[in-house]
Amino acid sequence: MRTVLCYGDSNTWGWNPDDKSRYKMEERWPGVLRMELGSSYYIIEEALNGRTTVWEDPIMGYKSGKEYLTPCLESHKPIDLVIMMLGTNDLKKRFNLSPLDIAKGVETLVKMIKKSDCGLNGGEPKILLICPPQVGKLNYDFSQIFEGSEEKSKKLGPHYKVIAEFYGCYFLDASKIIISSDIDGIHIEKGEHKKLGKAVADIVKEIFKD
Repeated sequence: MRTVLCYGDSNTWGWNPDDKSRYKMEERWPGVLRMELGSSYYIIEEALNGRTTVWEDPIMGYKSGKEYLTPCLESHKPIDLVIMMLGTNDLKKRFNLSPLDIAKGVETLVKMIKKSDCGLNGGEPKILLICPPQVGKLNYDFSQIFEGSEEKSKKLGPHYKVIAEFYGCYFLDASKIIISSDIDGIHIEKGEHKKLGKAVADIVKEIFKD
């Protein structure tokens, strides 16, 4: 059985933009991935609402993906594949980050994974880096928190792709497949979870086809 760790934020957790509940396990994209891959894969959902790449949130606290990454890798090793989709929360106005800064945060996490011994036989796991979907039309609450994020989010994909290519990661630009909800502009709806889960499953099957 191959172990796959999904490391992300609310769009991996399964935040429902309609009522702020959590989608059912089989509805969120890691659950779709689990069903598509079958019993020969163990899918771990490690998702936290508000999680950033490496930045400490001065308001919400305990949201840095960097701080929890190593304990998470250690807890679940050996890991065959880490799927990481982070960066949306880095777009919050309070962080005042450029697209390049956000990508550098992602790069830090990629380097941490590659330097870890959490793969098979103490090696490094494979990595699938997913650039999150572009920010859509924001509702009132999120328009304050994510002011200016729409244009920044459009520039993340090329930066993420460069990182993936440099470090030998697999890459998926989620915006090529899914869109953020018109309800809040940040989260993805159930149908988009299904699209993403199936797209990721196709990549995972290709990674381990041999």
